[in-house]
Amino acid sequence: MYSEFNHLNITVNDDGVATVLIPSPGSVGRQQAEVHKEVAAIWRHLDDDDHVRVIIVTGTDDEFYRSANIQGLKSIPNLSKDDTFELAQRLGKEGNDIVYGIINIDKPVIAAINGAAEGGGLAVALLADISIAADDALLVDPHIAMGLAAGDHAAMIWPLLCGMAKSKLYLLTSDPLSGTEAERIGLVSLAVPRDDLMAVARDYAERLAHGPKYAIRYTKRALNQWLRLGGITSHDYSSALELLNFLGPELGDAVENAEKTGDH
Repeated sequence: MYSEFNHLNITVNDDGVATVLIPSPGSVGRQQAEVHKEVAAIWRHLDDDDHVRVIIVTGTDDEFYRSANIQGLKSIPNLSKDDTFELAQRLGKEGNDIVYGIINIDKPVIAAINGAAEGGGLAVALLADISIAADDALLVDPHIAMGLAAGDHAAMIWPLLCGMAKSKLYLLTSDPLSGTEAERIGLVSLAVPRDDLMAVARDYAERLAHGPKYAIRYTKRALNQWLRLGGITSHDYSSALELLNFLGPELGDAVENAEKTGDH
């Protein structure tokens, strides 16, 4: 069932707990694109696997998942109009598949945020039903720093999690925050010492795997109505505005500035 996934490492134990390990693709654009495609597609496969009851998603070493960086976006300002349009369509679809894939899968998703979570990685981290961060994990929405409107998940869920004031503070500045601070403002469910992260995530996963399956799934389904409403009011709109920035000068300016300052 998971043979088509060449980058994600997916295991399922006897209790029905699936663990999805996201690799660290670095700054290689092609590999970043392939990992992003797999992260977008995995939710449908997990939903179809009748043995899976709970999903843990985590990253490698000190990186949870960073779906893009300035180096990865460097080529976009030089693309032709047609190529830019095709790229925007692909990224828009994959972004929606990540967001709505996590929202609409009835099986509970636990994010074990072991390190840096940015872009699509932050969407996975925050849209998970239970988000557990290492206290020293680094969470950042980099869109503004990259000259892009904050699309993906941000307008949909940040105000629900931590309120409008904190949402604007971090989304308008691209300032990073630690796992500890993210827990303090309500952005994640828990922050724990890094050495305890996977043990805590597995404990919650086992509890959910042995709990009343449909009561848990239906509760998630009902709660996520708030996120589906957020999709109507803000997510689709914010994603369109982000992709519109692909056609403007600010992305190129951000790349140029990053190269001058050495912030890659």
